[in-house]
Amino acid sequence: MLIKQYPFYLKATVILFGISLFILALYILADFLVPMGFAVLLAILLNPFYSKLRMWKVPKVLAVTLTLLTMLVVLFAVLYFLSSQMIQFGDTFPALKAKGGQIVVEIEGWIQQTFGLSIQKQMQMLNEAANNSKGLVGQTIGSLFGLFSVLFLIPVYIFLLLYYKELILNFLYEVFSEENSARVAEILNQTKMAIQSYIVGLLIEAAIVAVLNSAALFILGVKYALLIGVIGAILNMVPYIGGIIAIALPVLMATVTKDGYSTQIGIIIAYSVIQFIDNNILVPRIVSSKVQINALISIIVVLLVGALWGVAGMFLSIPMVAVLKIVFDRIDDLKPWGKLLGDEIPTQSILQTWTRRRRKAVAASS
Repeated sequence: MLIKQYPFYLKATVILFGISLFILALYILADFLVPMGFAVLLAILLNPFYSKLRMWKVPKVLAVTLTLLTMLVVLFAVLYFLSSQMIQFGDTFPALKAKGGQIVVEIEGWIQQTFGLSIQKQMQMLNEAANNSKGLVGQTIGSLFGLFSVLFLIPVYIFLLLYYKELILNFLYEVFSEENSARVAEILNQTKMAIQSYIVGLLIEAAIVAVLNSAALFILGVKYALLIGVIGAILNMVPYIGGIIAIALPVLMATVTKDGYSTQIGIIIAYSVIQFIDNNILVPRIVSSKVQINALISIIVVLLVGALWGVAGMFLSIPMVAVLKIVFDRIDDLKPWGKLLGDEIPTQSILQTWTRRRRKAVAASS
């Protein structure tokens, strides 16, 4: 039977059309996929505790409930700590606002003297920028309401995922042929280990970075060092981007509360050292022990998924790529894609090997 060969441009068009439809579906279903993605990650993280309860003959519903309550208690403890620190920050907000207004007046005067731009013109430009950002403000408010709905849905999803874990695993085994069951088991096991290792490592890394940030800010005399240090560590959990954004908070606080610029320079130096320690010691040894994705792919995926799903997508991007790499590495036709995602650089490329063989063939023929 002859198989019809289609021209390249037609196959490329079909592939691009399929990719476009897939990305559109991801965007449309974001309200469902984002909370489900977080629920799957947290369910995998909580699975050892749930399995331990089941080994102790705890009934399934009670085991799932205790697992979920344990997670919520830890989460509320962290939120209570952050809220208590923010209340203290709110007490001095009027003074910070007054100092911030003084700094704004000084900046306006400097712009007028340096660039000849009148204060009225500056105000007009700011008003135009504010009018253009109304849509962004509305989108942000909508995102906050979406966040509350996500926070409600995630515990429900986690409960159901843990309760129906056996049913889901049986489906994944039965949907593939029997001769592939061993490979499916290997993929599921390594996916579970990779995600657990990544999340636990990420939490340990965040705790260490929070301590380092808070200690550096405390030594430099920055107000609310503990709160800003913890917030900076949470932002640092967004790969490659959050660490840069986190520097702006203490610099802004030092600018508002202190005279001169020596503290700001000290903050930039301290955070740069912390980032160096984080990127070269903490991440390779704690976070990336199981999730070995190269930096180029990580940055591209974080930005693309962030554009698609926002900040929540940035958190989900690396675990998603890690799962894809585990699957690609175990399917022969997809192994080149798995190598592209990984951080193992080959000692010699296929092109170099082919060039060497061609030179030997030319030399032998001559």
